[in-house]
Amino acid sequence: MTNAEIAAVFDHVADLLEYQGGNVFRVRAYRNAARLVKGTVEPLAKICQSADRSLTDLEGIGSDLAAKIETLLSGQPLPLLKQLESEVPQVAFDLMRVPGLGPKKAKLLVDSLTIESLDDLADACREERVRDLKGFGAKTEATILANLAFAQDPEHNRLLWNEADEIVQELLVWMRQCPAAQRVEAAGSWRRGRETVGDIDLLAESNEPTLVMDRLVAWESAGDVMLRGETKTSIRGPRDVQIDLRVVRRESFGAAWQYFTGSKEHNVRLRSRARDRGLSINEYGVTQLDGGAVASAGATEEEIYAAVGLPWIPPELREGRGEIERAEADRLPELITLDDIRGDLHMHTTATDGEATLSEMAAAAIERGLSYIAITDHSKRVTMAHGLDARRLRKQWREIDKLNESLASGGKPPVVVFKGIEVDMLEKGGLDLPDDLLAEADWVVASLHYGQQQSRERITSRILEAIHHPAVSCIGHPTGRLINRRPAYEVDMQQVIEAAAVTGTCLEINANPWRLDLDDVLAAAAKRAGVTLAISTDAHSTRGLDLMQCGVIQARRAGLEAKDVANTRTLTGFRRLLAKKRAASNSS
Repeated sequence: MTNAEIAAVFDHVADLLEYQGGNVFRVRAYRNAARLVKGTVEPLAKICQSADRSLTDLEGIGSDLAAKIETLLSGQPLPLLKQLESEVPQVAFDLMRVPGLGPKKAKLLVDSLTIESLDDLADACREERVRDLKGFGAKTEATILANLAFAQDPEHNRLLWNEADEIVQELLVWMRQCPAAQRVEAAGSWRRGRETVGDIDLLAESNEPTLVMDRLVAWESAGDVMLRGETKTSIRGPRDVQIDLRVVRRESFGAAWQYFTGSKEHNVRLRSRARDRGLSINEYGVTQLDGGAVASAGATEEEIYAAVGLPWIPPELREGRGEIERAEADRLPELITLDDIRGDLHMHTTATDGEATLSEMAAAAIERGLSYIAITDHSKRVTMAHGLDARRLRKQWREIDKLNESLASGGKPPVVVFKGIEVDMLEKGGLDLPDDLLAEADWVVASLHYGQQQSRERITSRILEAIHHPAVSCIGHPTGRLINRRPAYEVDMQQVIEAAAVTGTCLEINANPWRLDLDDVLAAAAKRAGVTLAISTDAHSTRGLDLMQCGVIQARRAGLEAKDVANTRTLTGFRRLLAKKRAASNSS
């Protein structure tokens, strides 16, 4: 099983235990384990197979959880999960997929209203029976009804990009060991960097397709064979995802890779352009429409684009959003890369709800080659994370000063740690820490965690107030969405983007794969308006710093270049950016 699958199992166990009213510490142990596993980049199977390593070396994984992980890795069902699933009604699983309905509320609905399906729940909301239950009310009832459509949308059953990536990387390692395959690549929505992936497309170059397809079927994580033809095989893989393998000859590899990468909208426009030039493009290559000879065999993607007078277009831009016109005008952006990132401006430590200390986060940043980081623990409003009040925040800032002194003791410091905070926008307006305290910070991320069901006007007003606050550097996860879990709150993003452009306030692309907020469309709009973006991990552990890749991919889909992103700047350049923001705030 992949790490993501194991994390999903532990989350599921925690849900079922909580549904049954199980011990709170036991529930928390499974939640924490799920978060740890989800954030672990190295496959747990690799750790398990190592003779000199143990799963218990991972912080938070004791012998009991390690044994359960080993059971899952061996392909065996978890007895505890099987028992819990037999004790909880099936409808509870459906209810817990509705944003805002956790295990406790789902149980109350099932027990009190005899809910047997999501349709029953919708009827109960329309008949105003839900509002009478303790802890619900009319507003919650309306929210549940609105979120039911979200829960039932098939789009929200897709894998997160990083979940698909874990499967893709394992597959590529396995398939590239096949002697009959000269080349194996992944295509489809994974290659375009879409935030969710419905299925996985593989492309192999070979003159012996049977041997290549045999290799896929022999993969240890392969499930049922859904289809097998002369050059195509489809199987069920981890998380029940469909995996399609197509085998082509070298002369058609580029054409096939371009075709199966998509998107459909991009390919339609590309083929229309080809027709205007008397050409036809398909997965085999480029031919003359009049039945003449092949114009370009299509061995590379570059050949396909060159045949219609275009430079190669990066996969992340292939969504039919004007990229062909920009390519024709030689205006394709030089997309940002992970190597461009010099800093990380949103992370948490054990001072609030993080898993690593201040020193450990700094050491992890050094290990990843970062020049600077900002420590942005939660402020006091986030009580569940033991948020910082003024006294505790100043204490942390003194610790940061000492750490920076220590890091610079031998000369140039390997990393500079900025004093920051993730301050909350209060429901009634304002921020939850005093202005004089915030003025002492180097970097302030303002985020909206509560009151997400307020009106569009109210939420927009709260964010605009934060943008105009002289101490606020950046707006964190600006729309509040959780992919597959919770829709964005109602907010006028046009006003938000326009205000950020005026004040010089950054807008965040939160790299957490559940968030990726801003999304690619809004990030592109922010770029057009002249807003500077910040790509941050929101890391709650040292492993979380590796999520930067997800944020960079989202930025590439938005057409962002290094110059558009605050944390691609050198340390000196970043300090200039901070000074410019303060100057703009003081003048306004």
